Amino acid sequence: MKIVYLYPSLAIWGGIERILVEKMNYMIRQYGYEVYMITSDQGQHPIPYDIDERVHLIDLNIRFHSRYQYKRWRREIEYYKLSRIYHARLKNLLKEIQPDVLACTSSQHIRPLLNIKGIIPLIVESHINFSHPDTWIHRIQTYLNNYWIGKAEAVVTLTNGDAENWSRVSKHVHVIPNVVHLNNISQYSDCTAKRVLFVGRFEEQKSIGDLFAIWKLVHPQYPDWQLDLYGEGMLWNHYKEEADTLDINIKVHQPTRQIMDVYRSCSILVLTSVYEPFGLVLPESMSCGLPVVSFDSPYGPATIITDREEGFLIPNRDQRVFANRLGLLMNDLDLRQQMGMKAIISSQRFLADKIMPMWKELIEHLSSLS
Repeated sequence: MKIVYLYPSLAIWGGIERILVEKMNYMIRQYGYEVYMITSDQGQHPIPYDIDERVHLIDLNIRFHSRYQYKRWRREIEYYKLSRIYHARLKNLLKEIQPDVLACTSSQHIRPLLNIKGIIPLIVESHINFSHPDTWIHRIQTYLNNYWIGKAEAVVTLTNGDAENWSRVSKHVHVIPNVVHLNNISQYSDCTAKRVLFVGRFEEQKSIGDLFAIWKLVHPQYPDWQLDLYGEGMLWNHYKEEADTLDINIKVHQPTRQIMDVYRSCSILVLTSVYEPFGLVLPESMSCGLPVVSFDSPYGPATIITDREEGFLIPNRDQRVFANRLGLLMNDLDLRQQMGMKAIISSQRFLADKIMPMWKELIEHLSSLS
């Protein structure tokens, strides 16, 4: 069985990047698949996660990012030229590889990809919610992208809520939760450290500004507690400077390969995303014994957290309720430990051994149709 993944680059500490690496490794090690990762912009960037040496890594050397050196209209012209090169190189490579199944996570090149692939079944993985455009241009682009995604042989979503939306454009929607890299040693947080943790990209989606506002509400009551943030992104410097200026015990850190050790050294995980297709850090941290507090943003957190069991699910954007529930946990060690124990058990739903058989079934079904 040959499966080809298409992705711009495996170059950042991101959730999608980690998930793709985990899935490719599993397919090789457990199912004996021949797996290819075709990128357009990898270049000399190292892959942050440990990837099996048997994954065929092929970079088409397109460098789509180079268009940003130009102003708007020239930028569009350059993108068109680079896209034509990308499609031509990809078409030739697919003819050479002859994969059984093709998978991608981006809507960017779907229309030409549908022509290039021939009879090869295409899976489009939805790692963002069905629609969240903020301008009329984005609405039009989203409509067109979703229309062409609907022509793929399969659309895979992470939650039932997102699947319901995608069913508007596709008759072949499947729900497969993310594979999560869980704590694999018998060491857990004892929830005694006075540390609250955020892990994620420093970008608008994560709404770190809301998290700072919430921390301002709880800090006066719990001045000996610390809020730690780990990640990278365009807004990292902005929030690092703000944290230093506020002087309310907020520490901003670069990402680390030892994130499991970080989870085990903290007592609560928080997530304030505006939208969250899944929320990979939730089950990761839960597997280390952390109770979690998250906004009920569409659609991931509600599929992972049962309110008042593994933590608290907060009515979306209600900062005061969030601060109240966070304060309850900060004030009660027994409650943190009880919820942390439930979190360990609940997180096991996302083990690769439970999720990957769903992928195997879908892939082998689609390959039998071509």
